[in-house]
Amino acid sequence: MWGPCGRKPEWTEQVMVSSASAVGCLVQSGAEAVSTWCVGELFAMQDSARSYDVAIVGGGPTGATAATLLLKYNPELRVLIIEKEKFPRDHVGESQLPSIGPILDEMGVWDKVEEAGFPIKIGASYTWGRNNDCWDFDFYPVEEWRDEPRPARFEGQRRQTAFQVDRAIYDEILLRHAESLGAEVREETRVSYVLVVNDRIEGLQLATGELVKARYYIDGSGTVGLLRRALGIHSEVAQELRNIAVWDYWQNAEWAVEIGVGATRVQVRSLPYGWIWFIPLGPTRTSIGVICPADHYKSLNLTPAELYEKALRDQPDIAKLIEHGECEEKLQSCKDWSQLSDRIVGENWFIAGEAAGFADPILAAGMSLAHSCAREAAYTILELDRGEYDADWLRKRYDDRNRRNIMQHIRFAKFWYSANGCFTDLQEHCQQIARDSGIKLSPAQAWRWLSQGGFTTEQVGLPSLGSFDVSTTRQLLNLFDPKGRGTSEYLSSGYNTFKLNLRGATRGTIGVLKDGRIEKIPCYERGDRQLPLVGYYGLMVKALEQSSEINQVVAALRKHLRQQYPEATEPNLNLKLSFCIQALDIMIDEFWVQRSLNKRKPKLRVSNEDSCYIRTTAKTREVLEKHGAKCDIKWNMQ
Repeated sequence: MWGPCGRKPEWTEQVMVSSASAVGCLVQSGAEAVSTWCVGELFAMQDSARSYDVAIVGGGPTGATAATLLLKYNPELRVLIIEKEKFPRDHVGESQLPSIGPILDEMGVWDKVEEAGFPIKIGASYTWGRNNDCWDFDFYPVEEWRDEPRPARFEGQRRQTAFQVDRAIYDEILLRHAESLGAEVREETRVSYVLVVNDRIEGLQLATGELVKARYYIDGSGTVGLLRRALGIHSEVAQELRNIAVWDYWQNAEWAVEIGVGATRVQVRSLPYGWIWFIPLGPTRTSIGVICPADHYKSLNLTPAELYEKALRDQPDIAKLIEHGECEEKLQSCKDWSQLSDRIVGENWFIAGEAAGFADPILAAGMSLAHSCAREAAYTILELDRGEYDADWLRKRYDDRNRRNIMQHIRFAKFWYSANGCFTDLQEHCQQIARDSGIKLSPAQAWRWLSQGGFTTEQVGLPSLGSFDVSTTRQLLNLFDPKGRGTSEYLSSGYNTFKLNLRGATRGTIGVLKDGRIEKIPCYERGDRQLPLVGYYGLMVKALEQSSEINQVVAALRKHLRQQYPEATEPNLNLKLSFCIQALDIMIDEFWVQRSLNKRKPKLRVSNEDSCYIRTTAKTREVLEKHGAKCDIKWNMQ
């Protein structure tokens, strides 16, 4: 029997206290209460408790991010991080997305992470979708990538890329950075009891016997969800995404592709019964793991080690890359269940990161969600302390924004699995996901299903769906279409008249995080939808207020963009203009804009043809052979 992360199940303890009783229960993770005990001694310890402003359970990226931002913007705060492990320690979840870069920069730790020399993630290479043809998903066009010395600055092309991190090193950098700002870090320290009174946390008893009290508590304990479970909060598991993960680390495996100085792509390869990841973590170390649906894994009657060895044998690309490598023999395994907590904020507590929810790793969004959620928790606490905003509004904003973000990633993951024709042993499983979720795989129907999760509040002012912009999402829908119809067209394409539709809308506000403050910015509200009047949405609203004819709208957008970004190059302005058109698509989808066609005037045509961000690997190589590259590129895999 193997438990979470390949270790034996761990005991955590919980105290539930009401005005009528003082009894608690000892709870094993995932099990029922097995004994009760008296907690009167905890009340007797109140006067001797150590007091803090914020107590954070978990020293990983969630806890370190929250602590760093709290102390950056209010150095007078007393912040405690309680971590059960001794850092450094290995941890799965090494592949990042570009959205993490600005948060690391705000934390003041990006330079330290860059100095560690982690590989630059320019994108990923997949076999996934209609067939086993390999395709590339790049954050930055590989043909435009330029060599630059490392360590580099967080500017230019580096703002559009990410890191692939060795978590033993990365997590320690972040934790020590928080410590350097004044956080008290207690490693190898367990929380034995959580004192809960009427949905408030009143204290944490440590395994040392100490009682810790704080004005606020943050659960950054990962999927263990120590505070979440103590509070009795249910976490809904997406039954369609109950998978298991098995992984190990390798030395001296070849990178599939070497791009300039230290850049590469993550490799994701489908198997008949799951998929395998290949993530270079440094010059010599690589993380390689396999994901398989839990029920199918049981039917295979294999041990985790046997499944892992089978996957390495069955995937020829990965087998070639490890031909001369050496396995570290540190095999680990864990449940890989997508889930979302029913609520993630209370009067004096916040649930953040994977304790709040977990989305399948196929989207590589886990660390992005953790950093983002922790940042939101820190900003909310800072504003609660200032007392300038309504506390209920702040808490509701935190809960709505972060739960919706996690849910949209889970929805996207369901679509990815249901649309993968490469899972030849899992076709019934994939069809069941589609049936249970109501997914139709034609691009137009899939778009409608995905859009039910909402768009505009994912990243305020930026048209996106989870971690993907509209353009990327539509390209993926076409790529995954089992019939290859390629019909996921922009809603604005083929029309030329666009009128704002504000019937039934009221003025409201959305909170935007900036420099330690949650700034209230205006928006329109209608039902549960919000239209921010900032960013690309704001620019589009201004243009549509001037004219409904697309030619004049585009001219107004260009003028606004040129005024806002006077130093931008023409290609960069065109990219920003494309984001405005993507915002228009979302505004049409959510009925903020009505479209029509004047047959006497030119139509708007929007296309993703010749995209340099998503294309087959064969097309990538063709472009490089035809136009050349601006850096050296070495392919170690056909």
